[in-house]
Amino acid sequence: MSAAAVATSSSVDVASDQPAVRLRQVRKRYGGTLALKGIDLDISAGSIHALIGENGAGKSTCLGAIAGRVQIDEGVISIFGHEVGDTSPRRTRALGVVSVYQELTTIPGLSAQANVFLGQPRSRWGWLRDAAMRARYVELCRDLKVACFADMPAGALSVGDQQLLEIMRALVADARIILLDEPTASLAPNERRVLLDLMRGLRDRGVTVVFVSHNLDEVLEVSDTVTVFRDGAVVRQDRASEVSKKVVVEAMLGRKLSEATTHHHPRAGSGPTRLRVEGLSVPRALTDISFELRAGEILGLGGLVGSGRTSVLRALAGATPSASGELWINSARVRWPRSPRRARALGIALLPEDRKTQGVNLARSGAENIVMSDLGAVARAGFLTTRDIIAAAERAATGFGINAAVLSKPAGTLSGGNQQKLLLARWAHSLPTVLLADEPTRGIDVGAKQEILAHLEHLAAQGMSIIIASSELEEVVQISHRILVLAEGRVVGLLDNSERTVAEHDILRTIFESDREGHGDEHVATG
Repeated sequence: MSAAAVATSSSVDVASDQPAVRLRQVRKRYGGTLALKGIDLDISAGSIHALIGENGAGKSTCLGAIAGRVQIDEGVISIFGHEVGDTSPRRTRALGVVSVYQELTTIPGLSAQANVFLGQPRSRWGWLRDAAMRARYVELCRDLKVACFADMPAGALSVGDQQLLEIMRALVADARIILLDEPTASLAPNERRVLLDLMRGLRDRGVTVVFVSHNLDEVLEVSDTVTVFRDGAVVRQDRASEVSKKVVVEAMLGRKLSEATTHHHPRAGSGPTRLRVEGLSVPRALTDISFELRAGEILGLGGLVGSGRTSVLRALAGATPSASGELWINSARVRWPRSPRRARALGIALLPEDRKTQGVNLARSGAENIVMSDLGAVARAGFLTTRDIIAAAERAATGFGINAAVLSKPAGTLSGGNQQKLLLARWAHSLPTVLLADEPTRGIDVGAKQEILAHLEHLAAQGMSIIIASSELEEVVQISHRILVLAEGRVVGLLDNSERTVAEHDILRTIFESDREGHGDEHVATG
């Protein structure tokens, strides 16, 4: 069956009641851990089916088993009624299953078109049929309603456009089932919207879409069916239109949630000013940013992708040598930090967006990751002992939900939530004056997200001053005392969450009103 045929397929396989995927008593063990505990699951053909759960719940293992990447120990997996005996990517691909992973497999130096036909070129008698591939590429772009960048190197495209190339490659491979692992995690809001619309379009053409995601709002918006995993088992399955976010969160956590509270915070302005910024500018990124941060205050940076949130944090953290502006720490004027080392000497610490490459040392233990922010506080006469490292780490980790087993394991073996808790404990160990938190809950399951936000509030309650940037505006509203609204690298508003309850739409309205009125230079948020 060609990809074009998939788009209009009315074959018995797709149109009948035969599920696209069926799992019966599927089990998978990793050492002493049972990752999948007798999974029974049907996925309807021509539907969008979401698998959700906390980290370690089994959803990604289940997705891997369907893809053939994970060899199951017991049970049966069937694809369109065909039992897959030896699950392997080759076998499942022959049955029409194609995976698109969070880590993109595009080759940056090859053109967009070449990436779509990578490993499956159109040829005749050993000669490539470039005209045929171009025609098919243009046809796919038209059908999927996406821009056609046939000759542009894939590396010059956005992450969202590269992900679309992978989906087009799947259709060229006659995909009848497309598996997506955290498909929107690295996308901007407009790219997320394009992908969600594309998923609906694929479903309407008879393609079955199965995806794993932590974004429950998107899950409930786009899915036909939602399956909840907890501790390696399926605990709930619902039609997405008939279930609430609160219900699925409770199923994921295995406990009831308390009634939601309003996002209203006591004013944090009674303490002294810890940090003052005047005229922060970065070429092609930021223009004349000014604000103050008080002791114990959480200042949120609200804005859309490209607004300059991360640029502000990187400049303060000393990671942008081209940054210019005036800076005061505890009322003393200081030179702008030109390196992370200088920023740390000034008492400014960064909780980076990419914890795996910029935050934790994956090869070191949890305890070592905590104390490395201030080894001098642990050393005795210049020497470090394992006992002293663990004792100091345990003190810093108090209240962060980090158990002794986590402290002894290499950080690379831990979940995203536990890795982020290590970074928070690291700064509880060295106690910086200002903590910059960039996307602190990205890629973390819903239960751990609330824990991370609670830990940030705890650090602020102890007197630490915090600036948080997040693409999840709901989180910014939930945790911030004040919200500095950015658009196109400028300050366009300041919202006080202690005087009234700020909502997400207040941030968006401030941004859109600034777009209509134009960005003036009069926006200064100093207090």
